[in-house]
Amino acid sequence: MSPANLYYFDNNATTPVAPEVVEAMLPFLTEKWANASSPYRIGREVAKHIETARERVAALINADPEEVVFTSGGTESINAAVQSALLVEPRKRHVVTTAVEHSATLRFCESLEKRGYEVTVLPVGTDGLLDASLLEQAIRPDTAIVSIMWANNETGVVFPVKEIADICRQKAVPFHTDAVQTPGKIALDVQTVGVDLLSLSAHKLYAPKGVGALYIRRGTKYWPYVIGGQQEDGRRGGTESVANIIGFGVAASLAHSKVDDVTRRVGAMRDRLENTILNTIPNTRRNGAEAPRLPNTSNISFGSIEAEGMIVMLDNIGVCVSSGSACTTGSLAPSHVLTAMGINADRARASLRFSLGLYTTEADVDYLVANLPGIISRLSAP
Repeated sequence: MSPANLYYFDNNATTPVAPEVVEAMLPFLTEKWANASSPYRIGREVAKHIETARERVAALINADPEEVVFTSGGTESINAAVQSALLVEPRKRHVVTTAVEHSATLRFCESLEKRGYEVTVLPVGTDGLLDASLLEQAIRPDTAIVSIMWANNETGVVFPVKEIADICRQKAVPFHTDAVQTPGKIALDVQTVGVDLLSLSAHKLYAPKGVGALYIRRGTKYWPYVIGGQQEDGRRGGTESVANIIGFGVAASLAHSKVDDVTRRVGAMRDRLENTILNTIPNTRRNGAEAPRLPNTSNISFGSIEAEGMIVMLDNIGVCVSSGSACTTGSLAPSHVLTAMGINADRARASLRFSLGLYTTEADVDYLVANLPGIISRLSAP
């Protein structure tokens, strides 16, 4: 799937678009280009295909299709969930989140504080895990929403979302989870877990960029974030990005069918990659808990060697890795996720994230582990 001489280990940043997804999208860029809100036959036909895609995305998380709203991506879905809770309960001006959330959550919460809202940011342990008892203590009578990610995009650490949902239900506070990193990697079931709102992004599961979804549990009060026409049953205005939505639906079905393969096959490759690095390269350490963790993600620190140099040298031989979230690339500050775990700035700046995917091969892993020690050695030389 990757171009020749490209070894891609940054699937948490984005994924290639699956061939099946491209094939499904093409007719909606060439022949079936009508506006889904149009009353004539070709418009109605496009609208039916959108509903099929909605059914497929709903099946991915075991939701009712009517509970799924298409958006422009994970950031919009996250912002929409939090803002809605504040607008439907205007007297409640308190939000609870964690220190390791994606910037889509943390920066939105920072903007809320500038507008006079209060935000409680929960700490995590040195393993990146959240102590749910801290959440119970943080919820107040004026808490409008709790927004906590399902799995961390940098370390892969999986949070106790069912326990969080139970606490929120007992406190009668809506619970939103950023589940952008989880589809196709671990099973998602909104009925079993009991979340009220959940955010997804298509480009993390082999679909195009620019489309996502927000799950809104039936009965949850919701105030639209994007206001315009009556698209998405009045819950999200704007003409639908039809081809992207169709692609999202196909990708959701693929992710649903391949989750066991990712857990087994991709998880085994991740373990081999991680264990080889830890056992053969001096001064390396895994950042974050070994479990529970996404099966495709490994975050490793390399002593005092800055990640920037490693990324450049790996890129020169065709290997793509990152030092954290793509949304913070270019920042000189160390990863906020790693520093929140108590990792010092030097070690945080010396950390790389390896995230494997459906198209990662054993040969890709062989190439990386064969070349990485020499790169580290050269960067370590005085």
